[in-house]
Amino acid sequence: MTLLRRDRTSRPAALIATALLAGALLPLSLQSAAHASSTAPAAPSASPAPDGGDVIANLFEWNWLSVANECTTVLGPKGYGAVQVAPPEDSIRLAGSTHAWWDVYQPVAYDLNSRMGTEAQFAQMVTACHNAGVKVYADAVLNHTAGANQTSTDSYGGASFNPATYTYSNVPYDSSDFHFSPPCPNSDMSITDWNNVQQVQECDLSSLSDLYTEKDDVRAKLAGYLNKLVGYGVDGFRMDAAKHIAQADMANILSRVNNTTWTGSRPYVYQEVIPGSSGQLAPSAFEGNGSVIEFTYAYDLKSQFNGNIANLKTFGQSWGIEPSNLSSVMVTNHDTERSGQTLSYKDGSKYTLATVFELAWGYGTPQVYSGFDFSTSDQSPPADANGFVTATDCSSGAWICTDRNQGIANMVGWHNAAQGQSVANWWDNGSSAIAFSRGNTAWVAINNGGSAVTQTFSTGLAPGSYCDVIHGTPAAGGTCSGPTVTVNATGQATVTVNPGDSVAIYATGSNGTVAESFNENKTTSWGQNVYLAGSIPALGNWDPNAAIPLSSANYPVWGGTLSLPANTSFQYKYLIKDSSGNVTWEGGGNHSASTGSSGDTLNDSWQN
Repeated sequence: MTLLRRDRTSRPAALIATALLAGALLPLSLQSAAHASSTAPAAPSASPAPDGGDVIANLFEWNWLSVANECTTVLGPKGYGAVQVAPPEDSIRLAGSTHAWWDVYQPVAYDLNSRMGTEAQFAQMVTACHNAGVKVYADAVLNHTAGANQTSTDSYGGASFNPATYTYSNVPYDSSDFHFSPPCPNSDMSITDWNNVQQVQECDLSSLSDLYTEKDDVRAKLAGYLNKLVGYGVDGFRMDAAKHIAQADMANILSRVNNTTWTGSRPYVYQEVIPGSSGQLAPSAFEGNGSVIEFTYAYDLKSQFNGNIANLKTFGQSWGIEPSNLSSVMVTNHDTERSGQTLSYKDGSKYTLATVFELAWGYGTPQVYSGFDFSTSDQSPPADANGFVTATDCSSGAWICTDRNQGIANMVGWHNAAQGQSVANWWDNGSSAIAFSRGNTAWVAINNGGSAVTQTFSTGLAPGSYCDVIHGTPAAGGTCSGPTVTVNATGQATVTVNPGDSVAIYATGSNGTVAESFNENKTTSWGQNVYLAGSIPALGNWDPNAAIPLSSANYPVWGGTLSLPANTSFQYKYLIKDSSGNVTWEGGGNHSASTGSSGDTLNDSWQN
């Protein structure tokens, strides 16, 4: 809580057929509806394993019932790996205030009755998210309690406390559990030198009473709070103000925390460490306790999307960012969107495009931030008269539901499919438009300029028709609710990208598909090759430019195995292309077939 202080070559047909047979390269238009649909599947009788995705949906200060609903209806079906929720402990409620968003960052007790809901609702939320395959990461405030400058003794959960006397009866804490001067070198407990370790870690951050985390009793109580959350199923923690807790203290606290109950693994820890300090206070100095939140990444994205995104070709650790495996990256968060240090929803298409880039680039563990509309920096989330946060209504304009944006939500599946694939097939126009693939699995183009860009791109993908997931959602039977992109036999696609917009396609595994083999007996002349086209997107929708090349490995039989949607009827024909590009279709009527539930082998001879 920081705001208070501040070139691909053409591929032989035999190799294409081999890759498709292995199930490695399937058009997105063939993926199953169960994962792509925004309608939640029926809840299983027992909590399933997490889906393996790593994208975090940061639902800033959504109440627990709304988070549960989002996990069930959006995050799980779209493939988000985790949800970050607001600090769940009881916090101060300022008398007569407008209930600023930051009151939840002033803890007064470690029960879980907060302005987001009751402890029972919190537990229900975690279960609902797990049932949807989504992990839960809690924002954990360990550095401090409420500010000693506060006069309110009222909280959302009814705890007994008095910040002026450092008394927190429900924990309990008393004045011996807090830092004073000394050891803080400043008598007013302020931090004046952000490179001074003692000041940063033993003085008060923005008048917030700094806990004496060197004390064993304090460490035990903080670990007890984290273990309470783990007991309810929490899978990880965003460590608020981690820069202000000595690394040894944090290590000791974390050593007392249990393994998670859902997966039996260690909790995922990502720490708020604002860059700018050096040595022991630099972000890299905290990596022994977990990942760090990458503010520099977000600052750089703002700079490039307000400048020249072609520079992003080299974006990564060489820019001064922490290593990918230790970085939790973001486009914005609740602090930086208010300070203007990063892009935010107020930046319109630039914000959306930066989030698409974040999900596509594959650096670090990405966050998608969904907060609420604000006109003043302290503004409360939508709440009732007592400050309790009301249900999220994404249609009202009061909430900014970035996680539901069609293109961004569908890019989560793109991101998951591209895991482990390197950036390839980079293209840029020198300024405002870029395109790249992730290996041979996924491809994206981003146009941050003011006019449309039309280009024939090398995508790296296998031939076929792919759903543009920015403007449409794949559905059962290989259909797409929006436009499709045709990739030809050499992996190229001619695409128009509108200003302030993007286009993205990707290939998936064999979910909802079967292996269908085609063998065509045809003697050809030198320079001629046999192709396959048909009535469904995976067969190019009868477009000869999108026809599938077959292998001549068993000449005169030309063959290939494709992944087609299961239980789907289709028609198909063979055609010949010669070295001059001339196309000759097979004669006679169309062949008809159905994939069924297990696929088949279709043996044909050329019809005159």
